[in-house]
Amino acid sequence: MPKAIKTFVKWVDAVNRAVGEFSMYIVLVMTAILVYESISRTVFSRPHIWVVEMIEFLMAAYYLLGGGYSMILKSHVRMDLLYGRWSPRGKAIADLLTAPFLIFYLVFLLIGGLSGLQYALEYGQKNYTSWGPPLAPIKAIMVLGIALMLLQSIATFFKDWATAKGEEL
Repeated sequence: MPKAIKTFVKWVDAVNRAVGEFSMYIVLVMTAILVYESISRTVFSRPHIWVVEMIEFLMAAYYLLGGGYSMILKSHVRMDLLYGRWSPRGKAIADLLTAPFLIFYLVFLLIGGLSGLQYALEYGQKNYTSWGPPLAPIKAIMVLGIALMLLQSIATFFKDWATAKGEEL
């Protein structure tokens, strides 16, 4: 493999690993918010209108920012009926055949995300709820997560290519 590809794969893996490990802490933030709301609601009889939406936004950030990291760990969903029995080279070849579909999907998802983010920024889009938070921050996180997963998909493609050729990256 050329040095540029090795550098790209190493850089993308490092970024997705750091972002993925950071995003694991979002679960702690969600837990703290839910505990706070539970105590506030039961002890002080003061429910808050922002809690459910905030948890939804944090959960979206959690799984979108962790997508690339799950690819590094090979912990994403697979149809393992035959795949699990194949050799590493056979798995790499199968992944090479299916990766273009994933990359195609992620490119269009990224285009749609960028369009939605641009709209949210231009028009100050807010959610139509009683809390009414601005949607640009969560849409920016969505675009970032999709972009990182796209980059990781390309890096994984190169790893699989190397494995199929009998090389290591």
